[in-house]
This record gives sequence, C-alpha cells and structure tokens, in this order.
Amino acid sequence: MSDPGTRDLDARAAELRRLLAELPRAVVAFSGGVDSSLLAAAAVEALGDRALAVTGVSPSLAPAEREEARRVAAAIGIAHREIETHEIDRPGYVENSPERCFECKDELYSLLDALAREDLGDAVVLDGANADDSGDFRPGRRAAKAHGVRSPLAEAGFTKADVRALAKRLGVPTWDKPAMACLASRIPYGSEVTPDKLRQIAEAELELRKLGLRELRVRHHDRVARVELGPEELARALAEPLRSRIVEAVKGAGFAYVTVDLEGFRSGSMNEVLPLTIAETANAP
Repeated sequence: MSDPGTRDLDARAAELRRLLAELPRAVVAFSGGVDSSLLAAAAVEALGDRALAVTGVSPSLAPAEREEARRVAAAIGIAHREIETHEIDRPGYVENSPERCFECKDELYSLLDALAREDLGDAVVLDGANADDSGDFRPGRRAAKAHGVRSPLAEAGFTKADVRALAKRLGVPTWDKPAMACLASRIPYGSEVTPDKLRQIAEAELELRKLGLRELRVRHHDRVARVELGPEELARALAEPLRSRIVEAVKGAGFAYVTVDLEGFRSGSMNEVLPLTIAETANAP
C-alpha cells in the first residue's frame, strides 16, 4: 500500500501538470532556487519549447547565484534568458522601507510582463511561490498580484516540503539547496541599500561557503557583520580553526567587526523588528 504522503504528493504533481498544460506559453521568474527550479522543470515537461526561464540580473543578485541559475537551467533543459533589472534606481528600494520587496518585484514583473506580451504574445508570467509563502511579511506578493503573475505551485497546494520532495524525485539539482533571498534582505530596514553593501554581502557569503558552510546569512550592520548559521554549523563556527577563517573571510569583504548570531539562521530575521520599524516610520516628523 502506498504511503498517504506519497499519494498526496502524486495528486499535487498531477494538478501542477494540469495547470501548466493549460497555458499557451509560460515565462518563469527564475532564480535558480528550489521553488523556481521545480516550476521550470515542470513547465518544460508540460510545454516544451513554449516555456522560458528568465533571471533578473542586478547588484541584488550575487554573481555566484547568477552562475548557478545558468547551470540549473541547462541541467533542466529549459530555454533561459537574463534581463537587467534596475530596482537600485528606485528611491523606494534604495531607502529600504518595509516595502522594499514590492519595489524589487514590481520592477521584475514589469519587465517580464513586457517580455511576455511584446516578444511572446500570449505567454503567462509564473513565479515559484508555494503555499507556505503566505505566512511571512511579503510585499512582493502584492506586486505579483498587481501584475497578474500566477503561482502554480501554490495553486496546486505545494508546501515547501512538497517542493523539495518532488524536486528530489525529478532529479532537480537544487532540491536540497538552502533557502536564498535577495541580497538586500540582509540590510536592516531604514538603512540605505547601496551597490557597495550588496557587494560586501555577496563576497562574504561566497567566502564562507568556500569554508563548507551552507545555511547562512551575512547581515549588514554598517561596519559590523552579523553572521547567521544553521544549528549544526553554529557550534563548529566558534571552534578553531574555523572561527579564525570566518573572521578573515568576512573582514576580507570589507567589514571591520565580525559577530556570530547565537540564535542562528532565521529566514527573514530582519522582519523580527518590523513592528518597531513601522511604528518609527509612522511617528517620524
């Protein structure tokens, strides 16, 4: 007898295939993370050459992530394009209010909209949001709704665990990749987003991954780097020789001070201070 969890996943996978097969063409907003990679794999299976993966390229995307997106698209076998996005030119993005993510996604979806209509004619823009993405503070979801972007994984009822399980089954190379996010998410709300800060974060995280650390964020607090690590890596990070190598790697990216957050890695940890940030904004003269 098959496992109930397997039957549920099979049903969701069938629903995903049905949703995608109904589309004339698809443009997948593609970061190379597990969600968009699974969606891209399912889209090319359902639509063949009528599916296109598109990656937005800007200082907000780490160079290593750009290269990985290229590799993953090639492994999946989906046509892949890159487009330059210019969220860094938007005052609302640079000011880094709690609405920053809306500005970034609005920029991306505006460009994907134009591509879908002008170049492809009848394509539908898709993103990799899943059913779990409704829990955190996500202004980017408003941008998706405003542009009519569809989220087939969420529509088919996929949770994050479902996404990883089906991605593993289908051989998607990023099935176990730790969650990633825009580099600007490492900068506290209200602190200006600059290309130099984004470069520092990207360089520090790249060097830490070279040390064998996988689940991590380098949070940018001006001259101070606050490093978040997964629970298994946190204990190792405080022992030599790894401790000294972490300090060297992060200082090499331009930070003056290096701290390790004892609470460890938390996706969206900058949102923990959102009520305070919003109150301060409302009370500003």
